[in-house]
Amino acid sequence: MDKKEYQLGDVVQMKKPHPCGTNEMEIIRMGMDIRIKCVGCKHSVLVPRTKFESKLKKILRSSAVTEEESS
Repeated sequence: MDKKEYQLGDVVQMKKPHPCGTNEMEIIRMGMDIRIKCVGCKHSVLVPRTKFESKLKKILRSSAVTEEESS
């Protein structure tokens, strides 16, 4: 499987939804662990990188694209 490219500020879709009902999460911290924030209820969760990569479904909005459009 191809390695997905994601970065700080990206909005991603997870395989399972958050208990509030949405499965869109924003990446707000990256390192050995990744902190993601629910777009619906603003709850944040710290997830190990390997677990995050296995639970990631797709990237919905990339922050790199929005930076290029604003320039």
